[in-house]
Amino acid sequence: MQYLKLIDKNFERWALLIFYTLLVVTMSVEVLRRELFSYSSIWGEEVVRYSFIYLAWIGAAAAVRDRAHIRIDVLYHYVPPRVKALLYIFGDLAMGVIAVFALYWSFETVAVAYKYQSVSHGLRVPMVWFLMAVPTGFSLMIYRLVQSILRDIADLRAGKPVHEGEQLFD
Repeated sequence: MQYLKLIDKNFERWALLIFYTLLVVTMSVEVLRRELFSYSSIWGEEVVRYSFIYLAWIGAAAAVRDRAHIRIDVLYHYVPPRVKALLYIFGDLAMGVIAVFALYWSFETVAVAYKYQSVSHGLRVPMVWFLMAVPTGFSLMIYRLVQSILRDIADLRAGKPVHEGEQLFD
């Protein structure tokens, strides 16, 4: 059970670390190959591109988990804590509805790639693996939004202040 909590707490961090390391190492190797040997590979560019795409989508889910995504929160400073909690819940619900629609539509692209057995140009790997970044990201976002809504409802019932996440600027 403790392992599940550890995974739940750190899944996005570890996935981001893996994809970021893959991106940096591959890009560094490709730059060295290009500059020192005047040769570069097709697959290196693809690995970097698709690692970056996975980074973006998993990072979006991590931002939802930590409530670190961009938002306009001026109104939150002028309302009582109960209204603030309700506004956060409403915002998460709205984002959840959009994420469900986006998840549904993102599977269409994956289904087309699967149907026609599309492969990447350099790696010759099925494109489904790369196109799954979008549904994976939206699925993680929905999961984190449900967690956030449940946490906010529990905080609201307990009379505790709602989790506001990290602020970039004061």
